[in-house]
Amino acid sequence: MTKKTYFISDLHLGASYLTSPLDYERRVVRFLDSIASTADRLYLLGDIIDYWYEYRTVVPRGYTRFLGTLARLADSGVKITWFIGNHDIWLFDYISSEIGLKVVDGYETVTIGHKKFFLSHGDGLGKLPPAFRLLRATFRNKLCQKLFAAIHPRWTIPFAHRWSDHSRHYSDTVPQFEGEDSEPLIEFSRNYLRDTDPGIDYFVYGHRHILLDYPLGIGNSRMIILGDWIHHFSYATFDGNDISLHIFKE
Repeated sequence: MTKKTYFISDLHLGASYLTSPLDYERRVVRFLDSIASTADRLYLLGDIIDYWYEYRTVVPRGYTRFLGTLARLADSGVKITWFIGNHDIWLFDYISSEIGLKVVDGYETVTIGHKKFFLSHGDGLGKLPPAFRLLRATFRNKLCQKLFAAIHPRWTIPFAHRWSDHSRHYSDTVPQFEGEDSEPLIEFSRNYLRDTDPGIDYFVYGHRHILLDYPLGIGNSRMIILGDWIHHFSYATFDGNDISLHIFKE
């Protein structure tokens, strides 16, 4: 059996706007179980958990089915890489050491088979609004993290979920691709091809919540945006020759 590489992003597990977070988590687990026999690699491209903060000696409650399934995949030999997004930004060392997966903050270029991939959640790439850039820098600041950790979780966790509620509109409106002018990752990808590495075959991103397989017009390079699991239940596979988008249907 030919092994495949799987890409998935923007699950937002535990989000307060989900009707039934537990049923939602179970569906994600069923997807992971369905790929167990064919997966060689699994890339989680950010915002997998809607909010996560690891304190020195404790971790948040919940996600036991999901994390247990990841551990089972890792134990079976599946190579798992988790890219930090703008919601699961505070992944430190617990999940990586406990499960046996790799955590990446930023981007990574990897070669799979004979194809070269640029992988990232996508939130920190290209031209960013000044307010968002400041917010990212604050969240990644070590002193700010220590100050945040000093506050009791009974206050920080509800605050974090209220902060995330601005995404509630995703439950009502399915994000759509509205053309190149509305998608800054297209410009970033083209500039990267021209200025840094013309050998990238596929740019794969999360973050934008749209389903997109877009030719960049430079060689045969394409940009893939993975959609989400709030609306699409979508993922991508690479079979050694080509990448394709899919919808998980039971």
